[in-house]
Amino acid sequence: MKNNFRSACPVASTLDIVGDKWSLLIIRDMLVQGKKTFKEFSVSPEGIAPGILSSRLKWLEENELVTKRKLPDNRKENVYLLTEKGIELAPVITEIILWSDKNLRKQNVNMYSIAEAGFNQDKAKVTEGVQNNYREMVQLLIG
Repeated sequence: MKNNFRSACPVASTLDIVGDKWSLLIIRDMLVQGKKTFKEFSVSPEGIAPGILSSRLKWLEENELVTKRKLPDNRKENVYLLTEKGIELAPVITEIILWSDKNLRKQNVNMYSIAEAGFNQDKAKVTEGVQNNYREMVQLLIG
């Protein structure tokens, strides 16, 4: 993996990997909704174009946040799975959800309810639950 960083700043370094318009949404879809195929990602309500989705998945794979593999029972379709490094972004996504609910709800009255998604509970427990649910899903998928 080449050096993809513009500075030594930890925030800038993280944004160099996941700070584009789509990467955290793909990771959100994987963690929270269990999406794993190109087709599943492409039907997200944000409407990512196929070429951009392809390049983001490749980028996330190059930076070791995602792995691409075939399942034993389906050798035709690729599935994308988060690595542990990708799963560790769950607290970041939880904080963004909480911040957005607190600060953007008046601007976006159609925003999903965090209470319905369970995010209004203890954030550490919610984050741990999201991570553990994802790990269990992967374990069931690949054995």
